Amino acid sequence: MRQPCVYILASGRNGTLYIGVTSDIVARAWQHRSGVVEGFTDRYAVHRLVHVEFFGTMEEAILREKKLKRWRRAWKLALIEEGNPQWRDLYEDLQR
Repeated sequence: MRQPCVYILASGRNGTLYIGVTSDIVARAWQHRSGVVEGFTDRYAVHRLVHVEFFGTMEEAILREKKLKRWRRAWKLALIEEGNPQWRDLYEDLQR
């Protein structure tokens, strides 16, 4: 599934959040989950894909990522709750 997107990972419900951008969400989510890339998500066990937004261009995705990173935490949690109230790991949906 190669399409520009912004994604949010969480360590658990209402846990630590990570916002990123990629053109290949399946590969990128796998990298985070498997710990292949050292860094924030590996250090804080932020592996659950809880929100994804797709865009037509990478430029649009990057602008949205920057906007979300400036949001208050409460707004980010509300965004996740709106689209994924159970905080399911959406990675499983991408595998289908």
